[in-house]
Amino acid sequence: MEYLIWAGAAVSAIGLIGIFYCIAIALKAKRANLPDAEMRERLQRLVVLNMAALLLSMVGLMMVVAGIILG
Repeated sequence: MEYLIWAGAAVSAIGLIGIFYCIAIALKAKRANLPDAEMRERLQRLVVLNMAALLLSMVGLMMVVAGIILG
């Protein structure tokens, strides 16, 4: 089950990279001093990406735990 642990770690790392990407985009949008409507639109699109990254990270952690339990 070692392959499941390593695959889960890789999936979780990809999700973590996505979370950091969302943080960087949000900070960039904040520094741009955009009007309220445009800022809201950008952040609403970013929420979808953030939730996908969180889901990917969670699935990776579940794979790691499953690999540890089964191993």
